[in-house]
Amino acid sequence: MTENSQRPLRVLAAMSGGVDSAVAAARAAEAGHDVTGVHLALSANPQSFRTGARGCCTIEDSRDARRAADVIGIPFYVWDLAERFREDVVEDFVAEYEAGRTPNPCLRCNEKIKFAALLDKALALGFDAVCTGHYATIVTGPDGARELHRASDMAKDQSYVLGVLDERQLAHAMFPLGDTLTTKDEIRAEAERRGLAVAKKPDSHDICFIADGDTQGFLANRLGKAEGDIVDESGTKVGSHDGAYGFTVGQRKGLRIGHPAADGKPRYVLDISPVDNTVTVGPAASLDVTALTAVKPRWCGTAPTGPGAYTAQLRAHGGETAVTAELRDGTLHVRFAEPVRGVAPGQAIVLYDGTRVVGSATIATTERRTRARALAG
Repeated sequence: MTENSQRPLRVLAAMSGGVDSAVAAARAAEAGHDVTGVHLALSANPQSFRTGARGCCTIEDSRDARRAADVIGIPFYVWDLAERFREDVVEDFVAEYEAGRTPNPCLRCNEKIKFAALLDKALALGFDAVCTGHYATIVTGPDGARELHRASDMAKDQSYVLGVLDERQLAHAMFPLGDTLTTKDEIRAEAERRGLAVAKKPDSHDICFIADGDTQGFLANRLGKAEGDIVDESGTKVGSHDGAYGFTVGQRKGLRIGHPAADGKPRYVLDISPVDNTVTVGPAASLDVTALTAVKPRWCGTAPTGPGAYTAQLRAHGGETAVTAELRDGTLHVRFAEPVRGVAPGQAIVLYDGTRVVGSATIATTERRTRARALAG
């Protein structure tokens, strides 16, 4: 049984001001639910956030959400969660980069804001569920247990950024867009048919709290310049940088290395060490990761027991890869069937059993093929 066959509920629809959340709220109301719209004010100074339609936190966005709610015919409110957002998302983002890790603020926002702070407040006010415009599906089994699954349309699937939701949060989540095979153009056409002015509004892609999209500049302003060395795998200095936080594992461009590698091939960021403020670079082959450990696991239901075969997704728009995984003493141990690249501490790994989201964890350490070969030799 899918979420669409539920009894009528009191639903709080999180409306970002974009087309997806507006259509989701409209569908929830059309399905007979008692829907109230809410826009989350996530900046203490929203005028400083980007203008246009690139984020989800501007004054323009709140006005777009209000107009959409008026057209749908539902009550609408703006809730100030700026302080909670600053603490749980923005400060976490800065701290993770400072520690040499690569965070995903959208996962953190879903976990801490939309399905924690917002959900807790919604339940306290007597609402049954929180509705968002994410593309994912909730399936309810015969025993009443709810499972998070990929969207019917894999091209738009957003289950990766929802892999942090636990069983309690899933029990009060609603994703009206997830189980329909419609293209984004069809969603926009539906919005236009419904008279929603956001039908032609561009999607947001950037980090909402970085006004100009310059992540490195944002971090430099927060953390200051910290000059350090760029070294190769042997430890030889090949360049310098203004802050290790400005790099991510797998990065190729912007390294400012003065001379080419001995083999003439491009070099990539292999490691970021905040302890000695060093960035290590090397050939693409050295990026091959064969295994990893991940911490702070969150399960979308009962935690798995014993080793198991799954598929894993390592980034929001990445593909799946076959893995074996086992939870031991609170740490998730994962081994890849084939080496993967671009894996960085701080990223989330989300495990799947078919289309079902098993859960997620934060990558702590990685094991590379070249390092494993060196140890074996």
